[in-house]
Amino acid sequence: MTTNNEDIKKGLAGVVADTTAISKVNPDTNSLLYRGYPVQELAAKCSFEEVALLLWNGDLPDQDELTEFRDFESTHRELSPELKAVIDALPTDCHPMDVCRTAVSVLGAQDPESEDDSPEANLLKSKKLFAAMPAVVAYDQRRRRGDALIAPREDLDYCDNFLYMTFGDVPAPEVKTAFQVSMVLYAEHSFNCSTFTARTIASSLADMHSAITGAIGALKGPLHGGANEAVMNTFDEIGIRKDESEKEAEHRAKEWMDQALAEKKKVMGFGHRVYKHGDSRVPTMQSALFDMIKYFGREEMLGLYNGLAKSMDEAKGIKPNLDYPAGPTYHLMGFDTQTFTPLFVAARMTGWTAHVMEQLADNSLIRPLSAYNGPDERHVK
Repeated sequence: MTTNNEDIKKGLAGVVADTTAISKVNPDTNSLLYRGYPVQELAAKCSFEEVALLLWNGDLPDQDELTEFRDFESTHRELSPELKAVIDALPTDCHPMDVCRTAVSVLGAQDPESEDDSPEANLLKSKKLFAAMPAVVAYDQRRRRGDALIAPREDLDYCDNFLYMTFGDVPAPEVKTAFQVSMVLYAEHSFNCSTFTARTIASSLADMHSAITGAIGALKGPLHGGANEAVMNTFDEIGIRKDESEKEAEHRAKEWMDQALAEKKKVMGFGHRVYKHGDSRVPTMQSALFDMIKYFGREEMLGLYNGLAKSMDEAKGIKPNLDYPAGPTYHLMGFDTQTFTPLFVAARMTGWTAHVMEQLADNSLIRPLSAYNGPDERHVK
């Protein structure tokens, strides 16, 4: 017999699957908290390395702990010749998320401690993945453009080095700050689709790299991580005209949105299942976007951004989510649109690995039930 449909929670909506001490959305302040700290405070006052250690260890590091981690991370950025060869063998017209997924599988196969699931071994794997992903993302964008690999620099911190490996120059402080803000905001978000995927895989006692590979697969979907790419595709569809005024761009964007809503198109970058009064991360990321618009002198981007947001709010009362300001911010920095979700991977590596370790600390195999709605029992004649 089929279970009553009232018992079924499609998408697990409203289902509390487990406890976590890593993050939560405070309903009283509508603020995302990492280990109790409001994420907007962390984005304003902490480096991405500090936030990574907070998510893994439960507390912000002291100066000695931060220095030790930075020394470790800076010496584990280099990709092996074997991994570079695998990346080079992948077609340049595949999605960059395919490269990220494959790279993590190779890193797992290369790790001599792959099957060691002790807390110490998994923390070490987490730090190595944190260090390696910028090189993977940067190398893939460069090879697609026909550019040579840029080796990492140990004298640069995580964000400076990430941007240096991608573009060949140490970024301006304004660009580095905006990039770091995005990484902090994308680092963690409770039991989202990709994080729950990682925890489900880890619950079977599969290794860390298997769990992260699965998480990357989940993040590739446009309803999850691919939304920041979709936002930029919307801007491209409207048309980015660098010689256009803010007012002109805003007018065209509002016209586009009005038509899209009339045609019942799904417009990505708006709304969020968790936030009922707007994504609490948006004001911080929006401020970073506006800084980039001012730094690069691109007022037409502000017009497009405001035009779409105002039209959606007026018509539907739906607010932007984090992906909406993040997409154009990455575009202004020079990242290719398909690289946006791999940037999400590099940031969320912290949250994913923290959740895998938390899952294993008090593990129970994740195995929900299903309600059967197929044919009644029948027999082969």
